[in-house]
Amino acid sequence: MPLAATFSATLMTKDGVRIDAAHTPSRGDAGLGIVLAHGFTGSWREPTTRRIAHVLSGFGGVVAFDFRGHGRSGGLSTVGDAEVLDMDAAVVHARSVGYARVATVGFSMGAAVAVRHAALHGGTDAVVAVSGPARWYYRGTRPMRQVHWAIEKAPGRLAARLAKRTRIRSTSWDPVPLAPHEAVARVSPAPLLIVHGDADHFFPLEHAHQLFEAAREPKELWIEPGYGHAESAATPDLVRRIGRWISRLSPAREVDR
Repeated sequence: MPLAATFSATLMTKDGVRIDAAHTPSRGDAGLGIVLAHGFTGSWREPTTRRIAHVLSGFGGVVAFDFRGHGRSGGLSTVGDAEVLDMDAAVVHARSVGYARVATVGFSMGAAVAVRHAALHGGTDAVVAVSGPARWYYRGTRPMRQVHWAIEKAPGRLAARLAKRTRIRSTSWDPVPLAPHEAVARVSPAPLLIVHGDADHFFPLEHAHQLFEAAREPKELWIEPGYGHAESAATPDLVRRIGRWISRLSPAREVDR
C-alpha cells in the first residue's frame, strides 16, 4: 500500500524558530490528532518516520515535524531543552486543523521531549514515550558515548551537520533542564505509555523502569522482547498497537494500513 498523502506546513515556535512539519490526514478517527516526534538526528522526511506516520494515520491524523536544528527546520538543536517549544507548536497546529483530542508520540530524544512538554506545557490528552532516556548525561553504552561526542566536541558537531543535517548548539545547558524522570509525574492526569525494548543498545531497561516508577497513574509500561532502539527498530505491529492504545481516547473504526 502506498504511503498516505501528506501536506507540508511551516510552524513558528514561541521563541521564533521556524519548524518544518507535515500533516497526514486521519484515515481513522477524524477527531484524534497524533503529534509524532523523531529522535536525535532524525527527520519526519526519513522513510522510517514516514512509515510510522502512515500506520498511525489509520487511527488519527498525524502532525510530524523536524525539531530545531534538524532537516529543514531553523535554529540549533538544544538536545531536548528548548525542543518542548517545537512540540508545543505542533500540538497547537494539530488543534488548529480541527483535532479535538491530541496525543504525542516521541521516539528517543522525542520521547524525552514528549514527557517534558506534557509536564511543562500540557495541552495533550495522552503521551507515548518510546525508547526514551530517564536522565541526562547518560554514557553507559558505546552509542551514547558517541552521541555525547557529537554534541560536546566541535569535530562531532561538524560530523553531525555534514552527515545528518543536524546543527547543534555549541554552548552547554544553563540552567540544566528538568530531566524526564523529574518531570514525568506532572504528565498525569493525561495517560502515559512507556515503550522500551530489551535489546535497546542506547538506553538499557533501567531508564524505562525509572520513568515508570516516577510517573503517576494512569500509566502503562510495555517491555518489548527483541526490540532495539527508536524508529528504526519499530515494527508496523508495534506501531499499530501504539495506535490502538491511543485510540482508546475515542474508539473508532480501524482502517487498513
